[in-house]
Amino acid sequence: MTRIIALLDRILAAFCVVLCIGLVISVVWQVFSRYVLNDPSTVTDELARFLFIWVGLVGAAYGLGKKKHLAIDLLSMKLEKNPKKYLLLQFVINAISILFVSVIMCYGGSSLVLNTIAAGQISPVLGIQMGLVYLALPVSGFFMLVFLIREVFTDIHQLSTQH
Repeated sequence: MTRIIALLDRILAAFCVVLCIGLVISVVWQVFSRYVLNDPSTVTDELARFLFIWVGLVGAAYGLGKKKHLAIDLLSMKLEKNPKKYLLLQFVINAISILFVSVIMCYGGSSLVLNTIAAGQISPVLGIQMGLVYLALPVSGFFMLVFLIREVFTDIHQLSTQH
């Protein structure tokens, strides 16, 4: 399991780097074409928007996997002195996160993708299926789910070894 998670981390990191490079190139070209060439590119505006969606969602999954995501840790900081309660809180947080990611991101995102493809919605400038843009939701949700399930198993193991 550790090797699979490490591989997923490397894949997500590389994918985020590629997305960021594409985003930077797109935005730089947009600025250059607008202010230097006086002929703004219409393609780069839409491309940058779609890349930003993907890098935000995939980056969130990567951050969750690395445990670098934002968290409100006021309660957990107070419970750190009591390891059993702290681990129980972490388990509850991870279980609620699994429920959210499963229902909203994976199920809801997949439904959105399928409905959008069935409706034949395409982007106005690039002419690509909008379902491909919305695919960022279930893809990032899947990766988040994998990382959260790992955390739940870790929580259960640690709770079972506490006295």
